[in-house]
Amino acid sequence: MDTSSTRAVTTADSGRRGIGRSGAGAPAPGGTTRRSGGRWRTPLLFLLPFGVLFIAMYLVPIVFAFVQSLFTLRRSGLGLEAPTLDFTPFANYARLFGDTEFLASLGRVALFGIVQVPVMLGLALLLALLLDSRSARGKGFFRLAAFLPYAVPGVIAAVMWSFLYSPVTSPINNFLESAVGAGIPFFSPELVLWSIANIVTWGWTGYNMLIIYSSLQTIPAETIEAARLDGAGAFRIAWNIKIPMVRPALVLTTVFSIIGSAQLYNEPKVLQTISGGAISNTFTPLMAAQAQVTAQNYPYAAAQSVVLALVVGVLSFTFFKLTNRGER
Repeated sequence: MDTSSTRAVTTADSGRRGIGRSGAGAPAPGGTTRRSGGRWRTPLLFLLPFGVLFIAMYLVPIVFAFVQSLFTLRRSGLGLEAPTLDFTPFANYARLFGDTEFLASLGRVALFGIVQVPVMLGLALLLALLLDSRSARGKGFFRLAAFLPYAVPGVIAAVMWSFLYSPVTSPINNFLESAVGAGIPFFSPELVLWSIANIVTWGWTGYNMLIIYSSLQTIPAETIEAARLDGAGAFRIAWNIKIPMVRPALVLTTVFSIIGSAQLYNEPKVLQTISGGAISNTFTPLMAAQAQVTAQNYPYAAAQSVVLALVVGVLSFTFFKLTNRGER
């Protein structure tokens, strides 16, 4: 009897403890949800300022430009009345793909990117590898020297180079004419695009070099040392270890350069006044859109901007897909 009583008391006590755990001592059914909501609330509050600025400064202008491109500006025959907007969703785009000047500007910028971007990134990679080598001395000085051109605003850089390109003030042509009796026609129709490419390369090589050099600094020293112990030379280490391991940085700088090529505006606009007509108002897509804005044809300028944004987005996405496939 005593043993049975003891078992009954123990069972009852255990039951009461179990009830306590599942009852008063257990968290409320909604407690986990409330804690989860609180856990997400803090990061959302931190992201709120960025989200507001992103929507206000990026998404809203894009949506507004697209909506604006669906209308056509119609003026009266004499131009005495205020122009009106007619809803014609495809009229501006139909006109745009028949606009030879705008299509020529797209082709010009595409040629610019195909040639200039590989040259610039090749120089940036070479400079980054030289700075990362064991025998490099004065790394801080050369890193700063390579980056300084990027610190000069694009408009100022174009003004500086305009003096070097000018047929009157160019010290380059003055030297060449005194030495060999001939100069370089920087503003000829055949060379003006590459004169602009030289300015862009001079200004942005150091920026891309710093990105690649920072990526080189993340390579484990043990990996490089193991390659040296295996007898690998500097060239083989750079080709087989360093360049493959900075692939993400190369992809990033390439995408940035593609976008920058599509946005080419400052350099040709500054050089336009002294180019002798070699740089027209529609030399690049942005200049063509700006010419339409000057003419107050905002819907057509919006259509040009939308098409340019789509082209850049498709090119960037395609490049990402190709590089990811190669990596896999």
